[in-house]
Amino acid sequence: MAVLVLLLLASFLPPTALAAFSPPFSFFLACGAGSTVRDSSARNFTPDDGYLTTKSVPAVTNSNANSAASPLYAAARASSSGAFSYRFSFPNFAGQAAFLVLRLHFFPFTPAPPSAFSISSARFAVSVQLQDTYDVLSSFSPPSAGVVKEFFVPAGGSGDFRVTFTPAAGSAAFVNAVELFPAPEELLWNASVTPVGAAVLDIAAWPRDALETVYRLNVGGPEVSEESDTLWRTWLPDDPFLFSPPGTSTLENTSAPIIYATYTREVAPDVVYRTQRAAANVSGMAVPTSVNVTWTFPAEPGSNYLVRLHFCDYEVVSAVDGVGIVFNVFVAQAIGTQDFTPKQFETQPNTALYRDYAASAPISRNFTVTVGMSDKSSPGEGGFLNGLEIMKLRPSGSSLAAGSRGSSRRVLIIALSAVLGASVLASAVLCLCFVARRKRRMARPAPLEKESSKPLPWSQESSGWVLEPSSRSGEGTTGAMHRVSTQLHIPLEELRSATDNFHERNLIGVGGFGNVYRGALRDGTRVAVKRATRASKQGLPEFQTEIVVLSRIRHRHLVSLIGYCNEQAEMILVYEYMEKGTLRSHLYGGADPGGGGGGEAAVLSWKQRLEVCIGAARGLHYLHTGYSENIIHRDVKSTNILLGDGFIAKVADFGLSRMGPSFGETHVSTAVKGSFGYLDPEYFKTQQLTDRSDVYSFGVVLFEVLCARPVIDQALEREQINLAEWAVEWQRRGQLERIADPRILGEVNENSLRKFAETAERCLADYGQERPSMADVLWNLEYCLQLQETHVRRDAFEDSGAVGAQFPEDVVVPRWVPSSTSFMTTADPDDSAVTGVGAVDSKVFSQLSGGEGR
Repeated sequence: MAVLVLLLLASFLPPTALAAFSPPFSFFLACGAGSTVRDSSARNFTPDDGYLTTKSVPAVTNSNANSAASPLYAAARASSSGAFSYRFSFPNFAGQAAFLVLRLHFFPFTPAPPSAFSISSARFAVSVQLQDTYDVLSSFSPPSAGVVKEFFVPAGGSGDFRVTFTPAAGSAAFVNAVELFPAPEELLWNASVTPVGAAVLDIAAWPRDALETVYRLNVGGPEVSEESDTLWRTWLPDDPFLFSPPGTSTLENTSAPIIYATYTREVAPDVVYRTQRAAANVSGMAVPTSVNVTWTFPAEPGSNYLVRLHFCDYEVVSAVDGVGIVFNVFVAQAIGTQDFTPKQFETQPNTALYRDYAASAPISRNFTVTVGMSDKSSPGEGGFLNGLEIMKLRPSGSSLAAGSRGSSRRVLIIALSAVLGASVLASAVLCLCFVARRKRRMARPAPLEKESSKPLPWSQESSGWVLEPSSRSGEGTTGAMHRVSTQLHIPLEELRSATDNFHERNLIGVGGFGNVYRGALRDGTRVAVKRATRASKQGLPEFQTEIVVLSRIRHRHLVSLIGYCNEQAEMILVYEYMEKGTLRSHLYGGADPGGGGGGEAAVLSWKQRLEVCIGAARGLHYLHTGYSENIIHRDVKSTNILLGDGFIAKVADFGLSRMGPSFGETHVSTAVKGSFGYLDPEYFKTQQLTDRSDVYSFGVVLFEVLCARPVIDQALEREQINLAEWAVEWQRRGQLERIADPRILGEVNENSLRKFAETAERCLADYGQERPSMADVLWNLEYCLQLQETHVRRDAFEDSGAVGAQFPEDVVVPRWVPSSTSFMTTADPDDSAVTGVGAVDSKVFSQLSGGEGR
């Protein structure tokens, strides 16, 4: 009875009322502080002076004390002249399996005088040493929003523990706070570990290596702060990493007490087990393959990871058949546990349970975790998950040496096998090398930074990735996975230098987001710098979306994002410099607002206009079909098509982009956004967005290219104000010479012009289902170019406007479908036509080789 009362009391107590972990010893240091600092979890961080091995390391303070997320980050210990270390001595506290928890806090700021160096763009390495030495961070630059790195370091017996910070050449190293205490004995390697895939070798040796926490998620629930965790951990929501289509998962929770039968709350707090994400009941769904729930994470290919999955079965016994829920667990694109049954391990409802898996990140750089139906699952059941932790192995120097010797023996075996395998093995090796080369060239996705007034969460990745929660409204975002590499972050100081402090003479354009300046980075790279103005109608969602989209995709005909800056309330995007400016400037003549070359923009020939339209169509077609998810640009217009060297066209400005319909859906319901004159009327009326909305906007651009006039011109007569309506009318009359740009009429092949106008007209159909896909548009534009280059006079019937454009059937491009065997891949960045998941044969979109065309 007493036990029951205690359990009931525990269920009503707030998380902060639970007793914190009491280690045998602990060190909490406020680096550079002059007095003790108390953090939000009621811990006292003491000054670090007594633990420094070098007394000459300066303490620096934040010049803007109000910008620090916590008093703990108002100061730091920093050095630009050499390495500095901390030394901690502690008694023998456990056996050989013991681990120390090490957390390092980094919050870059501009130091107050008299400091002679800045830590805002610091780059350095961190190593730790006890019995062995571990290089836990290398060439590390903390993000401007700050980050906390967490490591588990083997610590058998007593001794001196050292943490060393080594600045890179010409840079600085710093740290704001240090936490060090022994982990509970049950926390690591206390249960069996399931190896996943053939790449995981010698699991028994893993406990001798350090671990870095790269992801820790409260699946199906809100963020869990350090105040609510007995080990002062932060658990982030799983939404940004969820990769399953909407409607395939549900959120569940329990208010009953959580039972810890085999371990304590130090493994994971109650709040993590009280919420879960489960596969949706699929009995009424049209697509049975959507029952899996998948989370995906960027990872370093070939690195080893310890994956811990937390489960809590709220029922244990299914009401359907009397048998506990059964489902499959997949880790790193491979089967982790087939027919996983929580009832086999715990017989009481609400019992905390976790399973550990050892896996290597695949070459695709996408590390996935999936729960889904098995052959033994009951109808409507597809698995659930309460919590997720991913820790990366950081081998010691001795482990690396042993691994090198083992690798040498394996290389010898492989070499002998190559001799015996002859041509077959050689072919396989060549294929693997080709795939590896392609994958290495792909852009690395990562999470987006966020400045916060809250205490900083733990680190996301070894490169210092941090999390930006996704927008639940869906506006101005491309989906749940908001990931951007912090390596793209460019300090504000460097951008001021690159643009002469945003001097007016470097102004090359003005848009809805803000002003665009030309500039040059320190390495000589010419860039276009787009700086948001405070009066901008676009804001943080558009800023985030632009970064997210361009950091995840690469294509020859999409403008590349070089970096971004979100310091001091600035929102700045940095792109490759497109020296020829906007397409519009070359159509209307006059000064080039987007180029920067000054003077008159060159008039484009008909052939150049066709090549520009083909390039833009290729970029849009890649957005629609070349990525694992359909991306709709939503703001296609002539000012968002930029021209570079050789008049190569690239689509730009992705601030309004949206993920398209998920598998099995026909559209995305969303508020109307776009530019007047280019906006799809069907989308405007129904608020139902599809990729055919981009096709409509592109059709307007095609007529803009043909006619060389603004899409809306209030100075013209009433019937001519709207370009789309006016051009379609004359196209249907068969009098294109009345609307075409007179500067090109003498050079245009008649059939090329007619086919071009037919294509534009079809793009402007009233209903999306009547419009061609971008694949169709691309094919027809390439056909127009072929007709122009060969000057083929086609039969009047075949190319007559009375017959209508002969569009090919829609090209079907396989998409990623959530399942146990199909996972996310990424396109080669240099494929100039169509690239991506299941891309069709590029010959379909190549220029026609014969003079007769298709």
